[in-house]
Amino acid sequence: MTAIPPAGRIIYALDVPDLAAARAQVALLAGHVGVFKVGLELFVREGPGVVRMVHDAGCAVFLDLKLHDIPATTTAAIRSAAALGTRFLTVHAEALAGMPVKMGEIAPGLAVLAVTALTSLDRAALSAMGYKAALCDPARLVLKRARMAFEAGCAGVVCSAHEARRVRAEYGPGFIIVTPGIRPADVSTDDQARVATPAQAVLDGADYLVIGRPIRNAPDPVAAAAAIAAGIAAALG
Repeated sequence: MTAIPPAGRIIYALDVPDLAAARAQVALLAGHVGVFKVGLELFVREGPGVVRMVHDAGCAVFLDLKLHDIPATTTAAIRSAAALGTRFLTVHAEALAGMPVKMGEIAPGLAVLAVTALTSLDRAALSAMGYKAALCDPARLVLKRARMAFEAGCAGVVCSAHEARRVRAEYGPGFIIVTPGIRPADVSTDDQARVATPAQAVLDGADYLVIGRPIRNAPDPVAAAAAIAAGIAAALG
């Protein structure tokens, strides 16, 4: 994989309520982060137009929809996302079961990433959801789903930094690892159960880090992004 510059590793979460707020954030942070994440709240409210806005601004889009449907519907949605100019698209790992074609063949140029386990989930939450005891360990569940993603031809996975090192060791440098739940050491963990600092995540093998509130809520978001990028650079030497 081509070396990614420190700021390019930051996927900034556009967790804002509307297109106007998203446009302002893109104008502010373009060039200071590598990718902009469009999630469910913004996409449901504004639709494909928000993806086009980010793309037209010359920025990469991470469309975080966690698709989970029958193969035909998932395949059609992947092609539609690619047509919008999306760089990365998430699907739920369980949606990979029964897919008749490799994910990378559906829309070449679009990196399809499998979401393994939400970083808000811990052992108690997985148990309450009815998972067998062996898979109530988030690490085991992530590794099982990473195997599914690799075999299905996904470009990579979304997983906690706590599992990134093992995923990297298993699947090598060409398998993209995107890590959410990133919090600088001096920032609240909010609603995340399994978090890591930016330096820890990249040292453990993450290619990209999803970061929202620590930048958005900072007094100076540009300075916050620059500080995170500097920390990544220092960690990687």
